[in-house]
Amino acid sequence: MLKPDDATIGILGGGQLGRMLALAAARLGFKCHIFSPSPDSPAFDVVHRVTCADYTDTGALDRFAADVDVITYEFENVPAETATFLSARRPVIPDPNILAITQDRLTEKNFVNDLGIRTARFASVDSAAELGRTLDTFGRPAVLKTRRFGYDGKGQIILRDGADLETALERACLEAAWRDIGAQPSILEAFVPFQCEVSVVAARAQDGTVECFDITENEHRDHILKISRVPANVSSAVAAEARHIAETIAGAFNYVGVFAVEMFVVDEGSKQTLLVNEIAPRVHNSGHWTIDGATVSQFEQHIRAVAGWPLGKPMRHGRIEMINLIGREVKTYEQWLAVPGAFVHLYGKAAVRDGRKMGHVTRIVGEAR
Repeated sequence: MLKPDDATIGILGGGQLGRMLALAAARLGFKCHIFSPSPDSPAFDVVHRVTCADYTDTGALDRFAADVDVITYEFENVPAETATFLSARRPVIPDPNILAITQDRLTEKNFVNDLGIRTARFASVDSAAELGRTLDTFGRPAVLKTRRFGYDGKGQIILRDGADLETALERACLEAAWRDIGAQPSILEAFVPFQCEVSVVAARAQDGTVECFDITENEHRDHILKISRVPANVSSAVAAEARHIAETIAGAFNYVGVFAVEMFVVDEGSKQTLLVNEIAPRVHNSGHWTIDGATVSQFEQHIRAVAGWPLGKPMRHGRIEMINLIGREVKTYEQWLAVPGAFVHLYGKAAVRDGRKMGHVTRIVGEAR
């Protein structure tokens, strides 16, 4: 177990998740060292030490490892090779092998299915011609996604009802779609007519203890999470199934730290069930409500797990709503300052861009239930 008076936690990635991890670590007495290739990383503003270098700079990585006691990462697009390189020098948590699995949508979905957990129907696609053949089998609508490096709607296209696949026009449309995602290894997923999207954010300690936060219902706009509401409007059976799925995945990974599982709630006859969409091996946007809405936040849970501490028992303070401030919406933060039960979080990002998460607001909107 790390002692806060003489330990430094290294974090790969300097975005808002790294910033909030560092703030949680400081609350527990730990210093943090952020490694990020971006000089305007918002996490740089709140930490003990920073390294601004490329993830392939082995000299910088060596110096970083020498200055820290344990290493974690804030997002899954950190190169798995970087995490593996560092793991030969310091403990890297979660394990870099988990990072490699979750960075590839095909590998991840096969991993989930092998556990007996269901996903949407999917298939590997490696060319425009293969896309056409698979789409002919799956039908429309369907979702074409790159296997790697996609988030917030990036690297995916919905293929809606179209003409006969044998026509020249349709072939041209498929070739255009293939080019739009970079003509790179991808997967095609059957479209899921879901009732709602939910996530479970959970933490697993080094001793195998798992603590799940309450199931969150998520509303996306333009493929970006806009609002999370807790507790989700699902049955107790669906909530229990979500927790079981998270615990099963955590055990199979021998996971340590916080992670999230995104799921679709679907109707099957007279009951509802869940299909897993994605695993995020890190703290997650749909868990931001925990900073103000629970007795322990997802960020503190992750720091506890990485440091070898016992996990906290999360207890929700009420019915909670988390609203992302996206792009120019950040200019409206002042209106929230006078709202009773509202907590404003700004990420300190210098450039405001459409689709960029600039902050969030958490609201306690009612008593716990």
